Amino acid sequence: MGSNRMYDPFSIEPIGDMLQGVLRTLRGAAEGGGGIKVDVSETERDYTVTAEIPGARKEDIEVSVERGTVVISARVERSSEEKEGERVIRRERYRGTMRRAFALDTDVDADKVDAVYENGVLRLVLPKKEATPQQNIKVR
Repeated sequence: MGSNRMYDPFSIEPIGDMLQGVLRTLRGAAEGGGGIKVDVSETERDYTVTAEIPGARKEDIEVSVERGTVVISARVERSSEEKEGERVIRRERYRGTMRRAFALDTDVDADKVDAVYENGVLRLVLPKKEATPQQNIKVR
């Protein structure tokens, strides 16, 4: 007796590949990653942020810090090199804008931020602002 096989439309390679691409995009958006993965560490004096931004040029990276919120954005473009007689079979490299924002517990002294980008990794040292001492206000 023969075995019955159920038809699976997702087993067809182009459809499965398209579906995987859509799911990968949705999974990245749900994680809030936006393509930029970060590690954040803290000492008494500062925060250190290490962010992976592969494929970006130093000139295409922007960092802003306002009231304890850090925003990192980068434009990534692949070079389109076409050779005569060659056709593209699959293209998976990213092209576009990546953005990542997160809040820190303490305000940052934006004038003293140090940012270095090397080998696809951005390293930020964000000095904490000195806390203003609590003042007692006399009620009249």
